[in-house]
Amino acid sequence: MASPSTIVKEAVKETLKGSGAPEDPSHQLSAQSKARFNAHAAKDPETGELYMGPEEFINAIAPETEDYHKIKRDQYSILFRVADNKDRGRLSLADWGVFENLLMKPDAEYEIAFRLFDVDRTGDVKYDDFRRLCELNKGPDNLPFDWDCEWAKLYIGSKKKRHNLNYPQFSQMLRGLQGERIRQAFQLLDKDGDGYIEPDEFARIILETSKHKLSDHLLANLHTLCNITTGSKISYANVRAFQNMIKEMDLVELIVRRAISRSSDGKITRSEFVNEASKVTRFSLFTPMEADILFHFASLDEPSGRLALRDFAKVLDPSWRSPMYDVDEPTAPAAKRSSLLQSVLESTYNFALGSVAGAFGAFMVYPIDLVKTRLQNQRGAQPGQRLYKNSIDCFQKVIRNEGIRGLYSGILPQLVGVAPEKAIKLTVNDLVRGYMTDKQGRIPLSAEIMAGASAGGCQVVFTNPLEIVKIRLQVQGEVAKSVEGAPKRSAMWIVRNLGLVGLYKGASACLLRDVPFSAIYFPTYSHLKKDFFGESPANKLGVVQLLTAGAIAGMPAAYLTTPCDVIKTRLQVEARKGEASYTGLRHAAKTIWKEEGFTAFFKGGPARIFRSSPQFGFTLAAYEVLQTLLPITGGKKEDKMAGVGDVMPTVAKGRSLDSSPFARSRNALKIILDLDEDFGRSKIPDANRWKTLPKAMGGGGAAQ
Repeated sequence: MASPSTIVKEAVKETLKGSGAPEDPSHQLSAQSKARFNAHAAKDPETGELYMGPEEFINAIAPETEDYHKIKRDQYSILFRVADNKDRGRLSLADWGVFENLLMKPDAEYEIAFRLFDVDRTGDVKYDDFRRLCELNKGPDNLPFDWDCEWAKLYIGSKKKRHNLNYPQFSQMLRGLQGERIRQAFQLLDKDGDGYIEPDEFARIILETSKHKLSDHLLANLHTLCNITTGSKISYANVRAFQNMIKEMDLVELIVRRAISRSSDGKITRSEFVNEASKVTRFSLFTPMEADILFHFASLDEPSGRLALRDFAKVLDPSWRSPMYDVDEPTAPAAKRSSLLQSVLESTYNFALGSVAGAFGAFMVYPIDLVKTRLQNQRGAQPGQRLYKNSIDCFQKVIRNEGIRGLYSGILPQLVGVAPEKAIKLTVNDLVRGYMTDKQGRIPLSAEIMAGASAGGCQVVFTNPLEIVKIRLQVQGEVAKSVEGAPKRSAMWIVRNLGLVGLYKGASACLLRDVPFSAIYFPTYSHLKKDFFGESPANKLGVVQLLTAGAIAGMPAAYLTTPCDVIKTRLQVEARKGEASYTGLRHAAKTIWKEEGFTAFFKGGPARIFRSSPQFGFTLAAYEVLQTLLPITGGKKEDKMAGVGDVMPTVAKGRSLDSSPFARSRNALKIILDLDEDFGRSKIPDANRWKTLPKAMGGGGAAQ
């Protein structure tokens, strides 16, 4: 087991580097992998070694709080057989690292399926092993499959000349296997040979071959496919067209999105879809029947013929749920309660980590903040009237007169204030941005500015009382040196002395500073990440990139709002004997202009810039490392920007593809489940079948 210090070092290294494409080999045995292993592994009572058995493995890749759609959680045990490549019944940290690295490969889904059927680990799949495992995992009442058909012979040869399949051959066979299953099933159910089957027979075929890939909407309405023609039965052409449509969901989504983006009302007709398809594809890929099928299922709740993105989502998004219930799953209210509880836990988790990380960032740059405050509080226009010449001079005099502790005067209120300030600012910004984002995920610049301004305005409720206490504590040290016998006050004394009204002194200046600061900062930061650094679900930015984006965004935001910060500081600091006392925002601005000139409004400006940038970096670095070392159970931390879903993830919300290890595991299972919906479900085979079950599937390994 790796020591905590080693994990911390590796976590910091990885967060600094960021992550490029998922297949980056540098992810092998990363700090995140170790953290996931350590969080779920059990300890061997004899050796003390950490290991994962099947149950621990399933908990790691398929937490109980996840949403598995049409796949049963116990079916994830299939992947344990792949990860346990030494057939020991347990995984070491090294085994886990190999499996996670496998998940990051671009063709992980097919390679996992290949390794499952490569029973002897030789790099070839034997026909007998493949057929036996498929038959052992087949549902007892499911439609049969003829392994001696002409299609199978083309891939593996006839009985006398059968050959093993290497990885490329096996993958290609899997690609077409589902189509052959559907063909054989149709032929079996078409008992009179007229080329038609009943709607319920079509539904049976799809439920046994494709249920894990389809939405509730499609599954509940499969029988209505007969209505695209005048008859009451379903032809083989209908079945093939349906299969082709669901196989090309990625391309269908692309065409739908492009066509809708060109539409004035966000809706399209069948002819507009077909026209856009002819522009996107090199050849006329979608037949008229395939387009009819897409629009038939998408328009069941909207028969007008002009469909919006949400209508297509019910067809193209496999994670779309029925409003009332889900197929083979608990009722919606129970799932809703579980989802709500998970959301509350994740919000609490994020708030706690954000508070700790924010406090760490504030602590690291606090001396700069103190220097900034003291420079801004200097009165007098002549050099002889000023205690400090510049930032460096102020820093040196604070250490000389007050010691290192003087640099942290008033830090406690600052640390206490970080949590509500960050929570309010980020939450309000996200809420307003979400409300003003359209169905295509676009938000105008004016709305981004309004979201930032709203966030800045709301935070003043918490930050003004805390800042006035912090500022008075920060200047207390220099008062003690200049005024003999000046008492040293505590934070609580200042709060009691000011009272509720006094705690909001300078709030107008605080608003005048924080509203434009956030209005500048949030949109600039968002566009720098996306447009300059290329942030996307597949390209996670490292702390260096985030720090750079934050520093650049913070520079104009911090410097341009310095005049408001100077006025706020002057209003909130208790006036000393002989110094001007300001009655309000306008009076303070006029007095500073008259007595000290225009440049006084930008005192501490450089210090504000140098404080904001590193504080953002320290906070982010701490947040990333804490997430790695303290993962939330059942949380989705691999890709914070990735959504849940496969092809059109909650399309109305515009979320992106999920490339996390959990999603890759699920996608690998989907390819295996193309063989049979019951593959991997718990069974208790009789003695004879158990003996023939290979070791790779937990059996005795006889009859090879």
